[in-house]
Amino acid sequence: MSTFPDPREFDFPSWQLVGEYFYKSDDIVSFGQPLTAENVREAYVKGIFPWYIEGVPLPWFCPERRAILEFSRLRIPRSLAKEQRKRNFTFTLDRDFNSVILGCAASSRKGQRGGTWITKDFIRVYSQLHNEGIAHSVETWNVNGDLVGGLYGVDAGGVFCGESMFYREPNASKLALLFLIDHLCRRGSKWMDVQVMTEHMSALGAHEIDRIEFLYKLKVTQIENPRLYDDRR
Repeated sequence: MSTFPDPREFDFPSWQLVGEYFYKSDDIVSFGQPLTAENVREAYVKGIFPWYIEGVPLPWFCPERRAILEFSRLRIPRSLAKEQRKRNFTFTLDRDFNSVILGCAASSRKGQRGGTWITKDFIRVYSQLHNEGIAHSVETWNVNGDLVGGLYGVDAGGVFCGESMFYREPNASKLALLFLIDHLCRRGSKWMDVQVMTEHMSALGAHEIDRIEFLYKLKVTQIENPRLYDDRR
């Protein structure tokens, strides 16, 4: 059971307190904090993210082991690089956030029934954050102009936090991620938060760091504050 203060009475802890309270504790740092745009904004800046689990008050996570992808360690598998050279897709940023998050919500995942953890409330709140310029999407289009894949995530003050991906044609989401990484690198970003390790992210060179290191890295980057989506940079 988490020792985090009752979320109905206390705000999220600062990034320093998260480290002090939970360095040797659970991945979940709060239960039941309302899913609002304000709470989500605050949470991401402090390295915390919500993840719906059926049957329990909404959990908010700050994992003991955090998966990140440092772009200097990016590895593109030979087969994916070959697909990238074919240029069968075109990619856009923030052209159709709604369709992307709906596509992610509808995608079946191993071990999950009836779609994903992306509930109607998640769609509503993250769509609001998109309208505020905080949540962003990458869209993948085929030669016929159909949306065939993409991903979305949150800008946590200069760090892109990946949330979910989907595809309707092979490699559409993987190539969307490479497009995003190229965009982030041009904006001065050096890494992204992928939250929980997956086989695909591991193949690209992602690795895990402990919570304290992640929170420190997040704070340093926020101070440097790369402008991930500001065209005036």
